[in-house]
Amino acid sequence: MKKLRIVLEMIKIEHTLFALPFAAMGALLAARGIPDGRILFWILVAMVGARSAAMAFNRLVDRDYDAKNPRTASRAIPAGLISVGFVRGFTALASLLLVLAAWRLNTLALLLSPVALGVVFLYSYTKRFTHWCHAFLGLALAIAPVGAWVAVRGDLTLVPLALGAAVVCWLVGFDTIYALQDAEFDKNAGLHSLPVRFGAQKALAIGRVSHVFMILLLVVLGRLAELHGWYFTGVALAAALITAEHVLISPTDLKRLNIAFFNVNIAVSSGLLLFTALDLWLSAV
Repeated sequence: MKKLRIVLEMIKIEHTLFALPFAAMGALLAARGIPDGRILFWILVAMVGARSAAMAFNRLVDRDYDAKNPRTASRAIPAGLISVGFVRGFTALASLLLVLAAWRLNTLALLLSPVALGVVFLYSYTKRFTHWCHAFLGLALAIAPVGAWVAVRGDLTLVPLALGAAVVCWLVGFDTIYALQDAEFDKNAGLHSLPVRFGAQKALAIGRVSHVFMILLLVVLGRLAELHGWYFTGVALAAALITAEHVLISPTDLKRLNIAFFNVNIAVSSGLLLFTALDLWLSAV
């Protein structure tokens, strides 16, 4: 049980709440309602596998940086709570879990599973060479709704791509806020991020613009998917929550960063899922 707690902390299982509602949203839009239970099960298995592999791999490749950063020095590997060999094995097993789930879903999902793993693994290296690492994280998270659509329908259209693009913009906005707390360490360590490249004030401005594009893409999604008033109410609520997120944070005051990063963004993704489901249900009755 102790090792299980360490593993769950290592992969930040609570952060699954960011991606899971968007994955469910992609599945609902693909099925125009609730998909078959078997498909939902394998979507969940695929998400657990992909996210666990991504987080464990990130802890592996960043372990030396984590050991030097006071904020992350207590993480499992640098703290000696878990071995590098164990994490490597865990990453391999989680990757196989994703491939298994994709195989059980459909041919396109299976063919795209190595691409998904490649994207989520690549993200861990992006802070070494680009200040747009936040966009790569967004791309990794966007795999969830796009993959859920593929799982249900076995194809790709503009609808899941619009949802995925909205997720990328969402991530750029709030991950830029999260990166503020490590800006000084990253700069000294030779790592890249928007706060390191542009400073806190300009980085936050870029985050705000990215969130504007997110809302615009959600509107486009609603048109493409022929959604109605309840969905657009959810989009308006998401816009209000994101505005509050930016009000909570300033370049000189990060005391409410965890609220802005965690609580607000879970409300954004969960709210969009709820209003999308409500819209699809009411339009079907």
